Amino acid sequence: MQTLLGEEYPDFAASYDHPRYAGIRINTLKISPEAFAKLTPFELKPVPWCETGYYIEEGRKPGKHPYYHAGLYYIQEPSAMAPAEALDVQPGDRVLDLCAAPGGKSTQIAARLQGQGVLVTNDVSELRTKALAKNMELYGVKNAIVLNESPERILQAFPGYFNKILIDAPCSGEGMFRKDEDMARQWEKHSVEVCSVMQRDILKSAAGMLAPGGTIVYSTCTFAPEEDEAQIAEFLTRHPDFEVVPLPAEWGLAKGRPDWLHPPYMNEEQDVYTDEAAAQTGDTGRLWPHRIKGEGHFVAVLRHTGQPVQAQNADQIQAQDQDLIQEDSWLPVKPVEPAKLSNPAKPVQSGKSKTGKTDKGKGRGKRQESGAAGVMLNQEELLAAWRQFAGQNLSDKAGTAGYPVFFGTNLYLSPLDPYRLNGLKTVRPGWYVGSAKNGRFVPGQPLAAALRPEESLRSVRLSLEDGEAVRYLKGETLQVSEDRLNCLNDSQPKGYVLVGIGDYSLGWAKWQDGMLKNEYPAGWRWT
Repeated sequence: MQTLLGEEYPDFAASYDHPRYAGIRINTLKISPEAFAKLTPFELKPVPWCETGYYIEEGRKPGKHPYYHAGLYYIQEPSAMAPAEALDVQPGDRVLDLCAAPGGKSTQIAARLQGQGVLVTNDVSELRTKALAKNMELYGVKNAIVLNESPERILQAFPGYFNKILIDAPCSGEGMFRKDEDMARQWEKHSVEVCSVMQRDILKSAAGMLAPGGTIVYSTCTFAPEEDEAQIAEFLTRHPDFEVVPLPAEWGLAKGRPDWLHPPYMNEEQDVYTDEAAAQTGDTGRLWPHRIKGEGHFVAVLRHTGQPVQAQNADQIQAQDQDLIQEDSWLPVKPVEPAKLSNPAKPVQSGKSKTGKTDKGKGRGKRQESGAAGVMLNQEELLAAWRQFAGQNLSDKAGTAGYPVFFGTNLYLSPLDPYRLNGLKTVRPGWYVGSAKNGRFVPGQPLAAALRPEESLRSVRLSLEDGEAVRYLKGETLQVSEDRLNCLNDSQPKGYVLVGIGDYSLGWAKWQDGMLKNEYPAGWRWT
């Protein structure tokens, strides 16, 4: 670092004695930044490179607030917000988050999609995909598929399909030393050489999955030029139909350093990239902990220079998929055969490793094939039970279109025809809406998390001030009078009720005779 930074090194070294910065990012699937500013308990200061990101005071514990359990914000290190923002996702895009766990950048992408288009979010670690799936559910994402696959196998299923791809690559992690001291202890194991090989392979696969005219954002949390500028220069040399897009000047990021591609900055001279490719790395960017309020990151925006595909290949396939969906109905035009997908895993909390290695040992999830456990209902019966539940409990404003996918007695609504997922290790094929039990449909927690009060025929707003909301989140049964229920279309009060804080849903309950029986799942509860 002394060699790389020269006279800046003392300021860089001193930054590790400074407090780290804490941040939250507003989930615009549920609330606007303007609305959140009116009810937030935190003092908010804007993050320059993310319009929905804010600094908060370190030590405020934003995870210990009911608004967190309502999915109104994601707790995220401020610098980590830059890569997904640089991808410039728009509603309707087909997006792949290739190294996604635990899900911060995927939830950021999902918020930008606003329920339109498709998000495929993936991680090679089976253990970490559980946290990834939990976060997609908590933040009310309907149009996402969670995979546990290698980039090479995803390429086989989705060649030239995506128009936006995010690679938060496994790296040696130097930029996270202040945030996580264990990263410093693990640094020698996560060698630059090993990570560089993985990064090169991931970039190669991503290029094959990108549609002409599409964009790849490559990011790391390391300063090593071998993992940053050198990866981009080599990629551009091997893929001359790509170019680097400069990052917005108003973000205040430092420019990339093409001069670091030569000794003494790198261990040896590299002959795998052209001078033109090396020069383009000057338009990449770094977030330095001594220059900005955040940890260390590297970001490169790579754009394919070809013309976007019109009515061919990926766009044509997507159009064909969408033609099969009735946008204003509960179900697609026709049921589809269940894909051979993995049984949904129980959500757990998990951190993200930058090594790219699959977790092993105790706690490793086990997979079951569709229909392997429990009593398998006839698919038509399960669909009929779901249709009946929707008619009796959801309003006509509830958007529930999608392809039905079956895991035993569990029902998911997928944004893609499930034939695309055949053979892939799939953790979540779409939006989990519920399961059949004793011949009746039981709504899932992810269904509630993605609904608004006006989309449920019965809803109730719990009080934040007197602790009522926290008691619900702890799993307690509550006394709630009938006059507090909001019943649409002259619905009877007895039945499933969408419970929330204000206009923001928390989960399900059943109301009868003044009693609100708690249906909030044990794995989600306030502890």
